[in-house]
Amino acid sequence: MKAIPLGELILNDGLIDEKILASALEEQARTGEKLGVRLVKLGCVSEQDMLRVLSNKLEIPCITTDNYSKTPPALDIVPSLKFMRFYKAVPIRVRNGILTIASADPLNHLPAEAFAFATGLQVDVVIGSESDILHAIESYYGDGPVTMEKIIEDIDEKDSTADLDIDDVEQLKDMALEAPVINLVNMLIRNAIERKASDIHIEPYENTIHIRYRVDGIMYDVESMPQRLHPAISSRIKIMSKLNIAERRLPQDGRIKLKLSGKSIDIRVSIIPTLHGESLVMRLLDPDGVRTLESIGFSKSKRDAFSHMINQPHGMVLVTGPTGSGKSTTLYAALSKVDISSKKVITIEDPVEYKLEGINQIQVKPKIGLTFGSGLRSIVRQDPDVVLVGEIRDTETADIAIHSALTGHMILSTLHTNDAPGAITRLIDMGVEGFLISSSLLGVLAQRLVRVICTNCKVEVTPEPEVRRRIADEYRHVKDLNDKDIVTFRGKGCVECSNSGYKGRTGLFELMLVNDEIRHLIVERNSSDVIRQKAIENGMVTLREDGWKKVLAGITTIEEVGRVTLT
Repeated sequence: MKAIPLGELILNDGLIDEKILASALEEQARTGEKLGVRLVKLGCVSEQDMLRVLSNKLEIPCITTDNYSKTPPALDIVPSLKFMRFYKAVPIRVRNGILTIASADPLNHLPAEAFAFATGLQVDVVIGSESDILHAIESYYGDGPVTMEKIIEDIDEKDSTADLDIDDVEQLKDMALEAPVINLVNMLIRNAIERKASDIHIEPYENTIHIRYRVDGIMYDVESMPQRLHPAISSRIKIMSKLNIAERRLPQDGRIKLKLSGKSIDIRVSIIPTLHGESLVMRLLDPDGVRTLESIGFSKSKRDAFSHMINQPHGMVLVTGPTGSGKSTTLYAALSKVDISSKKVITIEDPVEYKLEGINQIQVKPKIGLTFGSGLRSIVRQDPDVVLVGEIRDTETADIAIHSALTGHMILSTLHTNDAPGAITRLIDMGVEGFLISSSLLGVLAQRLVRVICTNCKVEVTPEPEVRRRIADEYRHVKDLNDKDIVTFRGKGCVECSNSGYKGRTGLFELMLVNDEIRHLIVERNSSDVIRQKAIENGMVTLREDGWKKVLAGITTIEEVGRVTLT
């Protein structure tokens, strides 16, 4: 039986297309590297996918990150550290007199023979990724785990950044494909995932690069590197996200797909030119991270009311709040409440953040004329039951969304307003007639995100009398609340929460249901303050009140509520 070439196997697996394969083969001919190694370095195929394909082709088991033990197997003698690093092979276990080693190149029999000679044991070989093996070697036999400082020293030893011509694309590409640079970027991403960061910010200044992570909505400085590393880092990220490595004058947007610790990670990349180089932001998206309404902080009453709205046969429901307040997460959670087996659901987004099975998702592409407005106009001809519009940004989109809601479709969308009643004023400012809004709008949900107190270091605190009185005055939904009875909580700071006192986030919600009284006020073009007062009379719990409720329940702190809500 004729052996199938590796390139053809990867192509048949759907991991690359013929154009990428041809380009990689050309690069392989130029560099002399193995095709699989080249494809991984170019960011076309993840290490895990390459391992799987090689494992199937060679019929040799593979080992993933999670399968490495924290300590090396008990062996009296092993080959030298230099030998293991050079051949990228490491012992992983001894069982029943058989030593198993992980090798990045299992077809090279020299490492297995060397381990058999050194230990006197029978040796089995499994396939491992180069980065995992090198990390295990350093962790088991080196000076400890690989650190950022060691990687930077390795780059300096190679002298990769000396006399670099940033206009030489081939030189930039070669530097970005060197192992230390790959390890540096991989470590930045891995550390961000371990800290549960939502974004990685790489910001160049005159002499340094600042690396910052956004964790639970707050920015933290984590690393500072020499400015000379910036071309290498930015070029590596551009290669991974399939962007133009030579373009440094214009903004670029791309996407990276990775598998780390057996988990798929989607990374959205944004690059803009600044005074001292390109500023890069990588947003980490978990494809399996679609939340439920229960898990994002909805009370049972709000959850039931919101679920009832989005399951109506037609109408419009809006989610409002500033950037980063979790609007998209709430809309995705809302879609999880829709019976997609009996309804056609289409989304139009910028960008598509999470892929949902059974739902048709469209990515906005303004450069070719595919805007929210033009896309929505075509979507309604696709016979949908539910349409999710990522954001209503202009009059055209607002008009089409409103008329779609009036003609038998359920429309879910977002707006940037400070509170729920403000959404109505915003639509009127866009030129939408009040009678159209009153006829189509079912409700508006305003929201904010607050940090959750770490349960591992949570302690009880008694607020100052003035603060207790303010909570008692503002939280009108608690009957006969005595300010002396108010007890709150905070986190002291521990290893679990990186000494921040917080771990995770939850939502504060303000749900305004549009009933006949609110509709009457909309038609009469009343101000948002008048509409807000009427909504409160009808039982709407404001963002601040929902915040105090979560403070008294020990979920978040007074400071967090003050940080995200208006007094």
